Amino acid sequence: MDQENLNQPAGQPQERKSADWLEAITPLAKRLNCLEMDKIADVCINEIPRLIGARRVSLYILDESSDILHLEKNNHPFLINNIVSLNQNPPSPMVAAVRSKELMLVNDMDKHTRPNMVKTQRAFSENYSTKSCIIAPLICHNRVVGVLNLTDKNGGDLFTPEDIAVLELFRQLIGASIGNVKLFEKTQRQAKTDGLTGMLNHRTFYETLETELRRTQRYGGKLSVIMADVDHFKPVNDTFGHRAGDAAIKQISRRLGACIRQIDVAARYGGDEFAFVLPNTALEDAVIVAERMVKAVSETPIIFEDKELQLTLSVGVGQYGGENASIAEVTKTTDSALYAAKQAGRNTYRVVSKQEPVPAHS
Repeated sequence: MDQENLNQPAGQPQERKSADWLEAITPLAKRLNCLEMDKIADVCINEIPRLIGARRVSLYILDESSDILHLEKNNHPFLINNIVSLNQNPPSPMVAAVRSKELMLVNDMDKHTRPNMVKTQRAFSENYSTKSCIIAPLICHNRVVGVLNLTDKNGGDLFTPEDIAVLELFRQLIGASIGNVKLFEKTQRQAKTDGLTGMLNHRTFYETLETELRRTQRYGGKLSVIMADVDHFKPVNDTFGHRAGDAAIKQISRRLGACIRQIDVAARYGGDEFAFVLPNTALEDAVIVAERMVKAVSETPIIFEDKELQLTLSVGVGQYGGENASIAEVTKTTDSALYAAKQAGRNTYRVVSKQEPVPAHS
């Protein structure tokens, strides 16, 4: 919203007929019924403030895993907090509102006592024209998914009960929409990832490998691929049970994930088999990663309840590029290197060329 529009009155009288409100609210409710966060944020920042005559507004989305509110969008011409922790003590009014799940109306921030405000929590107070605000936690299935903050009522007036009624309605609608977005994103992630390890699943690994291989062929460079298999894993399930096997896979996946870069791709290729795509990686660098993986598994036992499970890893390493490389060739030849590592006694790695596996110095 530009400054000219911000300085203009919202064009709403203090009292509006029910039919007028319905006419204004219905199209916005329809726009909120979507799975696009940008569109939801646009309604929150550009449309809802006009209904109640608020000049400044900010939308925060809650990351429940970290208890941190992240700024999604705002129309402030000055700096505001990008992140807000819910672990503040004493809590700010926004944090207190989130904890209570109740909409909070503050008529005078200087006199507000529930909760009391400390000076450090009001670093940007001088930027506002009024001391009143509405803090509206956004609710989905009785859980907070975000917060909508509105302040600087046109003309310096206080927010009215009518304003509160509108925000009570919209905070439920917005919350439901944000909850649907989060659920959709979670479903999308689950379709692409392995539920036990959080790594990519078998199908998504192939899709990613194809993308990276085509990129390498188009722009040049080399692509390294690593395939790893836990040695003698079946006896773990047979002896200690599948819970022990799952615990072992989870611990091993974390260790292997720690051996690669953020730009690399990790996948659970099968039951006890993993695969990794290393873009723009020379073969000698991929070999270093393979060595690190072998040691990461063999040097520290897996812990399950009161048991220590000593496991090892066999690894195959390959490098690919050129116009004739295919996904089938990449997976087949890297798997051949993995098989060579198994034949060499396990707990080691082998490197493959296009023609034949080449023993590694391990």
